[in-house]
Amino acid sequence: MDSLPLYQDLYLLAHDQSGKLLVHPSSMALGLAGAALLELALDGRVAVARGRVAASATARRSGDAFTDDLLALVAGEPGDVRAPIKKAAGNAYERTREALLASGVLVRTTKRMMGLLPTTRYLLADIASVVRASSGARSAVEGWRQPDARCAALCGLVAVLRLEEELYLDQPSAHLLGRLREIARDSSREVAELVGVVEALVGEAAVAIYR
Repeated sequence: MDSLPLYQDLYLLAHDQSGKLLVHPSSMALGLAGAALLELALDGRVAVARGRVAASATARRSGDAFTDDLLALVAGEPGDVRAPIKKAAGNAYERTREALLASGVLVRTTKRMMGLLPTTRYLLADIASVVRASSGARSAVEGWRQPDARCAALCGLVAVLRLEEELYLDQPSAHLLGRLREIARDSSREVAELVGVVEALVGEAAVAIYR
């Protein structure tokens, strides 16, 4: 199987084998939207600098509906980099899940219990997809290979969403988080900046829940 878009890998890492989401839905949505914008930046389809974002004049659609729609959003409203992330987050979770269903990475299952409404779950068709999603981050953390910018972006987002345990590395959580953040920070300027923006938005969303 070809590698999945960054935001889809993040989705896979954020669910357990029963299909349960491991982080707060608002944080997940912002993480997915941020991952999609990171993908656009790393592909050179958008430029990010000093809190601003704009579409490249030569940017073209890739065929991935979510990132292509985000590109159109940026092209129509260049400016504050936070704005397209917040807008795209609105339906990011559902769109990511539907894309993974359409590609066969996830399968929909419905369980009927007597006297109860049917329960729908979305499960991995093959555990290899989530192993593949985590392999780059695991290798980077343990020093097996030098991470590229995409891998560094995933490391940063894993730290932001506190998904470090899903890498199944035998390291103290604080040390692992520090290493993941270091990888993101030492990567490209775009990765460091966008991971920081997503972290700030996730923090704001968490505070808003308790107001």
